Amino acid sequence: MADTFQLLHRALLSQGERKHRLARLPRCYNSLMFSHRTMQRFRRVQHLLDELDPQAKPQVRLVPGSPTPQGGIIVFPGSFNPPTNAHLAMLNQAAQFGRAHGEMRVYAAMSKRTTGKEMVERPLLVDRILLLDTVLHKHTPHTGILLFNRGLYVEQAEAIRWQYPEVRHLFFLLGFDKIVQIFDARYYENRDRALRELFALAEILVAPRSGAGATELTVLLAQPENAPFASHVHLLPLDTTFRDISSSSIRQNVADHEQDVPPEVLRFIRETGAYSPPRQLADGSTIDDYGERATVITEAIHSGKKHM
Repeated sequence: MADTFQLLHRALLSQGERKHRLARLPRCYNSLMFSHRTMQRFRRVQHLLDELDPQAKPQVRLVPGSPTPQGGIIVFPGSFNPPTNAHLAMLNQAAQFGRAHGEMRVYAAMSKRTTGKEMVERPLLVDRILLLDTVLHKHTPHTGILLFNRGLYVEQAEAIRWQYPEVRHLFFLLGFDKIVQIFDARYYENRDRALRELFALAEILVAPRSGAGATELTVLLAQPENAPFASHVHLLPLDTTFRDISSSSIRQNVADHEQDVPPEVLRFIRETGAYSPPRQLADGSTIDDYGERATVITEAIHSGKKHM
């Protein structure tokens, strides 16, 4: 297979620079191969991301291989950095809910602009999308992926309703912490107006988190300012095994949370060094393993654009 890591560098770097950089790469990259199919997937997904303008009206794109949204759909927005066993459990529970309510389709979703979170630089968004796609095909094969240009739920709902008028019923799947934010007046200039706009377009499925389940949701919805919207919010059962799993905890200490991610994710983390600091080499220099991967992916994508 010709499309190896080394061949990509041969096309992009001078011979002297290539020899120096390849000598510094982690052992896994010497055997890792970006097949032609993989590079085509990177380029197709990056093309979709390039179409999404955060300054434009709400937009949505469908990752190739995903079913077209229609009828009833459940959308699970997140950064999936990385995808966890809790994410998969929530998607599986959503699929069960969907089957019980008319064969609703389920989607994971990522946004080019994420509200309330720091700007994520690594892994690359295109790399995270392909990793998520790989995980979903293995563990929840009927789950699609949507990409948005905006991070607000109401904007994502507007994008879906505009792009896919065949969608009749839309649910967002969220963790308990997110429903608390949705009802928090500090996030709005006019909370009730914003909530009326959101719930005119979508309903919410809430998955419990550690220490916050059915009782806490009932209390939250019973508050006088929230009660008018309570009929639009529904509890989605989630086994207690998954309620403490956190992507941020995994990023901070992978070794302590290996059991919390699917095998494909653990392999990605180990092979790419996505959440590891630069390594110091014997000669005193350092190397950023994931930085090298990101450089190759980015340069190969741009090289491909020149020939499109």
